[in-house]
Amino acid sequence: MFFISPVMSKEVLFREQSITNENTSKGRLGLIVTGLVGGSLVALYAVTTPFIAPALRKICLPFVPATTTQVQNVLNALRARSGTLVDIGSGDGRIVIAAAKQGFSASGFELNPWLVWYSRYKAWREGVHRSTSFHISNLWKVSFAPYSNVVIFGVPQMMDQLELKLESELPISAKVVACRFPFPNWVPEYTGGEGVDTVWVYNAHSFKWRIQTAHSGKEENIKS
Repeated sequence: MFFISPVMSKEVLFREQSITNENTSKGRLGLIVTGLVGGSLVALYAVTTPFIAPALRKICLPFVPATTTQVQNVLNALRARSGTLVDIGSGDGRIVIAAAKQGFSASGFELNPWLVWYSRYKAWREGVHRSTSFHISNLWKVSFAPYSNVVIFGVPQMMDQLELKLESELPISAKVVACRFPFPNWVPEYTGGEGVDTVWVYNAHSFKWRIQTAHSGKEENIKS
């Protein structure tokens, strides 16, 4: 028969209590770590999804910020112009904001909501929020008929289709400024800059005349 002293009993109870407290602390720490990791993953997904999703589309218009030289080349190309301006795929809004400072009523269309919200904040900070507007929208679902000046930072895969869309929608007095890549079938009236900063300027009267001539030729062939 063994005899356990009161002192030993207290020591055993103290050790058991310490082990229990340690296990409880580890359990709580594990829950906190799990929650932080899970929350971080959700936040990362929420932030990156708008950037990744456009890249999964058939025709991707990636966000590549315009350089200071590109912005200046666009403004130089439209120096004698005024009225409404639209930036197709406006990114962080720098073209729209710069145009608004030159007196244009400028709008931007962008699929990425984070960039649109940032552009709105930036326009407010720069003091041009009253003459700018930014929209979360797919360019193929927007009519560009209200705009007399168009700026596009496109990719080669989309330029053919965009030509047809702009030919049918823009007023005859419109100007189109293409950055980084020219339109495949239109003839520019002016080219400025060099390398990635090159801009091509197109007169709507010219490309609308071209398409009208093509239609007239088809009609004459049918009559003959």
